[in-house]
Amino acid sequence: MFVSSPVLLRLSALLVAAMLLGGCALPPPGPRPASQLLSVQQAADTRLGRALDQRLADHPGGVSGIYPLAEPLNAFTARALLAQGADKTLDVQYYIWADDTIGRLLFRALHDAAKRGVRVRLLLDDNGIAGLDETLAALDAHPNMEIRLFNPFPIRTPKWLGYLWDFPRLNRRMHSKSFTVDGQATIIGGRNVADEYFGANPQSRFADLDVLALGPAARKVNQEFDRYWASAPAYPVKKLLSDVEDPDAILDEVLKPSDDAARYRNALAQSDFLDRLLDESLAMTWARVDVVSDDPEKVLGDVHKDRLMSRQLAAALEDPQNSVTLVSPYFIPGKKGGKLFSELEDRGVDVTVLTNSLAANDVALVHSGYAKYRRALLDAGVTLFETRRAATGAEKQPRAGVMSSAASSLHAKTFAVDGEVLFIGSLNFDPRSTHLNTEIGFLIDSPELAADMEGAFDDEVPQNAYRVTLEDGELRWHETRDGEPVTHRREPDTSLAKRWMVKAFSLLPLEPLL
Repeated sequence: MFVSSPVLLRLSALLVAAMLLGGCALPPPGPRPASQLLSVQQAADTRLGRALDQRLADHPGGVSGIYPLAEPLNAFTARALLAQGADKTLDVQYYIWADDTIGRLLFRALHDAAKRGVRVRLLLDDNGIAGLDETLAALDAHPNMEIRLFNPFPIRTPKWLGYLWDFPRLNRRMHSKSFTVDGQATIIGGRNVADEYFGANPQSRFADLDVLALGPAARKVNQEFDRYWASAPAYPVKKLLSDVEDPDAILDEVLKPSDDAARYRNALAQSDFLDRLLDESLAMTWARVDVVSDDPEKVLGDVHKDRLMSRQLAAALEDPQNSVTLVSPYFIPGKKGGKLFSELEDRGVDVTVLTNSLAANDVALVHSGYAKYRRALLDAGVTLFETRRAATGAEKQPRAGVMSSAASSLHAKTFAVDGEVLFIGSLNFDPRSTHLNTEIGFLIDSPELAADMEGAFDDEVPQNAYRVTLEDGELRWHETRDGEPVTHRREPDTSLAKRWMVKAFSLLPLEPLL
């Protein structure tokens, strides 16, 4: 086979770079400034603490206040206004933080809090911050802001070179997400910080779900944040990024208001969310909440199974009596999961799953891992829905709910058991979440909230998803269009080339990486 000289030169340069960089390693983290969450007394002496004092007294027994954030604009304003309401601390942790409208608006919210004297700790996974090194260095220069990067790449540009010699480590990521204010209020769930998660990208919109929690659950999340912040994989950016000469000039450019942000700035100006939170008029569901989280050392590959979130969640799925309703955008049950669902159905437990269709899945490779289990799930009696991809464009705004008619892809991660317990968090039902990435979530003991989620399968889901069935051994996709039933014999809205690509992927031994 003939290979052209330019191609040989590029391949040679790549191999030389790999050999040269193979000796590169992360610098020693050195002494890191110690910092912890506020004490109970310090947290109580804040606006949020004083506002919650009576509400917590009215709801004894260690319960937490819960407020779902399904609508994307509300999910944004809740974060930005909570930052405005912070008196002492902001502890923020994300897998992806994009250099776009939403990313810059929330950077501004954190920086404004720091300028007011709030201590801001920002922990970001190093795989999801493309193009932000200079901005992060500038933000970290503020005396009230400290930024750490989780499981970082020693080579900053191009980062992917690190995979050539350190793939097992760099393939493990911090997928956990939390936004905690003064140890009193926290937001956890599926959303990363980027336009597509908050309705700001008309070409790509995710139907997603977060939850605001007040009281004991917020303090537990803050304790988890401390554990991640102090863990070995969390590196101060000062150890990795070059200092910038004029951080103020950089931030003036990055954080200046843009026309694209007008809708979100107006929403902040008009929202009474913070006022209602502080004056106790924001309607909350009060329930017992268990915080489940992976040990941060999971990314180092040496954590006892009892310290994995998957083990903590197993108890919730071990003994359902009536129903399990699961929503996961990336759904790869594997042999163990398939066996579990089959056994549940054999016991008379109704299992219902909502995941992305091939057309709606933003990662076709992941769909290949799911597709090969589809027939077995249906044979076992599992009820299976796949979300439809909405047309792109600016004519629709996303609405609240597990599903949105304006969403181009599902991203919410939630499940309900027996109409009694609800999980909301960052975990997908796939091998990557189980074995490789770190995750966090809530198990909420609330029939009211569990019923709300299950109710979506009576209303929203059938209107916005395909019901997948087996007929005479063949897969069929059913939908209602303009009031009329429509049945598809192939994966809807996909090309032959894409379907063949997924089929080819499914033959490769890639499932443990998906």
